[in-house]
Amino acid sequence: MSEVIEMQTIKSSSNRTVMHILYGMHTVAWASAGMLAVIALIVNYIARSDETDGLFREHHSYMIRTFWWTIVWCALSSPLFMAFFFPGVFAWSVIGFWYLYRCIKGWLRFANNRMPQ
Repeated sequence: MSEVIEMQTIKSSSNRTVMHILYGMHTVAWASAGMLAVIALIVNYIARSDETDGLFREHHSYMIRTFWWTIVWCALSSPLFMAFFFPGVFAWSVIGFWYLYRCIKGWLRFANNRMPQ
């Protein structure tokens, strides 16, 4: 019986570490021109498919949604660069801060064992 509890604790601890690493990768993705976010996204999809814990599954989904909405908003605002450079820079700055806000907010909620919103 203690082996089952011990194995569950180890699995949970390693899952928490992976989740923290993924949030960290998403948060500092700007420093790698988004490549860390793409790698984290792939891991999010893989980890979410095997996840049974609702809290972890929701946080994976939250990071996936944040990534894709960021891509959508960047694509929609990219014509601003064609017509006027500064509105495009402003729009992408707002989108970047929104992405950073979502990453930090989700990370803090995960650290406190709360569902993302």
